[in-house]
Amino acid sequence: MSIRFEVVDVKYPPNSNVIIGYSHFIMTVEDLYEALVTSVPGIKFGLAFCEASGKRLIRHEGNDEELRNAAIDLCSKIAAGHVFVIFIRNAYPINVLNAIKNVREVTRILAATGNPLSIIVAEIAPERRGVIGVVDGHSPLGVEGPEDAKERKEIVRKFGYKVSL
Repeated sequence: MSIRFEVVDVKYPPNSNVIIGYSHFIMTVEDLYEALVTSVPGIKFGLAFCEASGKRLIRHEGNDEELRNAAIDLCSKIAAGHVFVIFIRNAYPINVLNAIKNVREVTRILAATGNPLSIIVAEIAPERRGVIGVVDGHSPLGVEGPEDAKERKEIVRKFGYKVSL
């Protein structure tokens, strides 16, 4: 048996973030939809899920057609069973990750980012593909100093994720 590797680069719709993971059942799209709309008022999203058996369709849902089409397109390029893709706007991954992780079909989150992202896919047969990893963002340029730490603390408080003491 041979193996072929492919790198799939994520193309983001404007002002969006992506969450990519593994799930295992056909009701994934409905349950992820519910998790997203109940997590953040006003969230916009599109999601797609690659079935691994049966009809092997890319199932999809969402409340924003551009994001839904982007999720379908990325799932088509990844083309690996049980993978799901969610593009979001008006929210950040941190706002929805716990809800997504609590969806009973979700088995793993591979990436949650707005950074440059590449998906590493392995193919062992024309109809057998899987994600073996992701490359998220860029390599570090240095080590955080006192001014960088101060800036980090100010940013998370500005966004409302931490409170000032």
